[in-house]
Amino acid sequence: MRIFTVDCFSDRPFSGNPNAVGLISSAWPREEWLQQLAAEVNLPATAFVRQVQPLPELRWFSPNSELKLCGSGTLAAAHILSELDAGSATMTFATCAGQLGAQREPDQRITLDFPADDPHPIPVPLTISAALGTTALAAARGRYDLLAEVDSLEVVRELKPDLAAMASLDMRGLIVTAGGNKEDCDFVSRYFAPGAGIDEDPVTASAHCTLGAYWSTKLNKTVMIGRQLSARGGRVDVRLRGGRVDLSGRAVTVTRGELVI
Repeated sequence: MRIFTVDCFSDRPFSGNPNAVGLISSAWPREEWLQQLAAEVNLPATAFVRQVQPLPELRWFSPNSELKLCGSGTLAAAHILSELDAGSATMTFATCAGQLGAQREPDQRITLDFPADDPHPIPVPLTISAALGTTALAAARGRYDLLAEVDSLEVVRELKPDLAAMASLDMRGLIVTAGGNKEDCDFVSRYFAPGAGIDEDPVTASAHCTLGAYWSTKLNKTVMIGRQLSARGGRVDVRLRGGRVDLSGRAVTVTRGELVI
């Protein structure tokens, strides 16, 4: 199996979201084996691509579980397949979340075609504010995640959440967000998923399916820039199209190798 690491949603190495990509040319290995390899690699996500017709099959694993949707893993897979075959500008993957598209743009960005996720408002749970160590102004529940809006970009940047308390919440992960600085971005976020084995994800494209719908309503915009304020940081360009959302970003290949087991 050929295996790669890719820094996603960044135009330079050692920033953005580091993901692994494994290319499978035969039958799917056992799920337990895939999970063990993802744990061994120990990156936020490992994407496995089974190269079959009519559509390549794509699965994603965190270090401790299979993921239902993963934007960075999809971008990493599309980036590697595009590098291996320069003629493949448009790709469609068969996944557990349905068919997902990826388009290589002329400027070398990759645009993902994902389902939008319009979260519904909920009363702010006391457990969220307690886990964050700050007051949440509003809360909403999306398809996979909870979202909490806080007062400012600075609050998002300086958060030091209680990860043990967060792991007990009923959700895949918690998106913490605030409005942006208007010049550089429309909104900012951080994403915590200790229950899925990811204390903090560097850049979470799938969370932008929820963030895009949330901020589109608040800002009355369909084209926006989101910045994730993790230590590595990253940028996701968002465009709403009815029930779909385009998520665009760059990627950089960091390693190429061969699995010897």
